Amino acid sequence: MRIGDPHLQVEIVHSDGACSHNTSCPARQEETGRRMGETLYRSFNSYLREVFGCRVQKVTIDAGLTCPNRDGRLGTGGCIYCNEKGSGTGAAARALSVSRQLEQGISFLARKYKAEKFIAYFQSFSNTYAPLERLRSLYAEALENPRVVGLSIGTRPDCVPDEILDHLADLAQDRLIWLEYGLQSSSEKTLALIRRGHGLQVFEDAVLRTRRRHLPVCVHVILGLPGEGLREMLNTARCLAGQDIQGIKLHLLYVVRGTVLHRWYESGRYRCLSRDEYAAAVGEFLSLLPPWVVIQRLTGDPHREELVAPAWSLEKEKNLQAIHDYLRTNNLYQGKHFPAPGGGFPPGSGGTTRIDTKASLG
Repeated sequence: MRIGDPHLQVEIVHSDGACSHNTSCPARQEETGRRMGETLYRSFNSYLREVFGCRVQKVTIDAGLTCPNRDGRLGTGGCIYCNEKGSGTGAAARALSVSRQLEQGISFLARKYKAEKFIAYFQSFSNTYAPLERLRSLYAEALENPRVVGLSIGTRPDCVPDEILDHLADLAQDRLIWLEYGLQSSSEKTLALIRRGHGLQVFEDAVLRTRRRHLPVCVHVILGLPGEGLREMLNTARCLAGQDIQGIKLHLLYVVRGTVLHRWYESGRYRCLSRDEYAAAVGEFLSLLPPWVVIQRLTGDPHREELVAPAWSLEKEKNLQAIHDYLRTNNLYQGKHFPAPGGGFPPGSGGTTRIDTKASLG
């Protein structure tokens, strides 16, 4: 069994803050569902603590890579919400090596969270989009730090050739290696609108090839995309519930300065979700996911200096509290409606907050 195998027992976050152990073994899914009735969701922090026996934190790395949606292979402007930093820190542009970024990140996170071990999170742009030898060197540099126990590789599903997956599978023999794929939505219409540059089939193929090598997959989803209401968001949840994935990150679509979305927002073409709408979308989304999927994130962390809207997205604690409150108020928890009877909308889906399908796109 590899390090971090999704079938290991993990702790579940209860609504009262307490924890209990659970398993993703298919033979115990019914029991898992009953237990999840007393919990909110399966947290990433608890999963890491179960695997390593201590507090583990991610250290964000900017490796100075790019994206086929920016270098001309697919496009030059990127997705509508992405700026020239690619959601990264810009550390590579400041000539900071991977080793130096790790040293700085570990020093800060060890003090703030009392973390003992760390995962190098290659976040900016597409971190498998480079020649294998360059990637091999970047990954090796990160793993040279004795406090780094694994890698989390953020990338696009159209940027994972077999030779790179083979290398990551080799590293996973004694390290925790996660692949994080940006899907954002299961809607082909939405993927085209946000200029993603790939469709759902490309994502499904990447997941299949990754899982053949027993590497865990985390999927990034954005809630509040233009033209999507609650129905479309939950269609994405339902789609992912049928995929062989082990983790998910949920993000609010916020407006970043200098992006296509910024122009749409200023012209009135796009409206951001309210906090209540976002909390409702997250709560309903979680209810459709399998209870064994690890929830790595419930909302994003915008850079204050780049953020245009919504201002409330900077209030992380309030946002998390709103999500927890929605779950409790509506008697929801991860996996409650998995699988939805007959493949349709589960009873009560939509909760107490209505999201207008057309509100996001004027």
